[in-house]
Amino acid sequence: MAQFTAWEKEYKKPKMITRADEPAVAFKDFVKWLRRKEGVGFDGLRVLDLGSGTGKNAIYLAERGAKAFGIELSKEAVKISKERAVREGVQVEFLEGSFGEKLSFPDQSFDLVLDVTSSNSLDEKERGVYINEVARVLKTGGYFFVRALCKDGDKNANNLLKESGSKEKDTYYMSELGLYERVFSKEDFLNMYSKDFEILKLEKDSGYTTVAGRKYKRNFWLAYMKKK
Repeated sequence: MAQFTAWEKEYKKPKMITRADEPAVAFKDFVKWLRRKEGVGFDGLRVLDLGSGTGKNAIYLAERGAKAFGIELSKEAVKISKERAVREGVQVEFLEGSFGEKLSFPDQSFDLVLDVTSSNSLDEKERGVYINEVARVLKTGGYFFVRALCKDGDKNANNLLKESGSKEKDTYYMSELGLYERVFSKEDFLNMYSKDFEILKLEKDSGYTTVAGRKYKRNFWLAYMKKK
């Protein structure tokens, strides 16, 4: 309930998220890689966007022919997403719910699953469910894109762990937002995903996040994966 309240407040009056219509460059690069390197066509591709926010990633793929679904905890974000899809003239099914719980979709029902800086808000119990559910709903050989917060070399993240660390591993509390975030070392990231997924590409990226008017440099893991 606390996470729901925090995200609902954030989407109504943003302190961290942006309302940009365009997806992040890192996500667009992944889409280009899928098409050019893997030969994946998007017409009819079934896509699930976890923590879909205001819908920009799912809508971007729907505009290219995908059958896209988004699941998001915030009612306000789902409302914004639906309005945006109507405005853009595409059909995307946005659902309200937590992807830290069992999903309502059948086994092997998606060709592509997205987690664009979303699962860092889950606790350890929810994270275990999330990994199992992605492995369940993703088709064998299906693709999984993850952008996650990186602990390695991130001064801001390491300072937050020292100042506001929680009882869960590599997790800190952001008092301005009322949210917890998990950051990952390379070792922890590989341990979490490599059992169920083949990691085709893993690289570190950096960017800036604005929280309550202050800009912070952040490090991220970008992972291109396939279900084994």
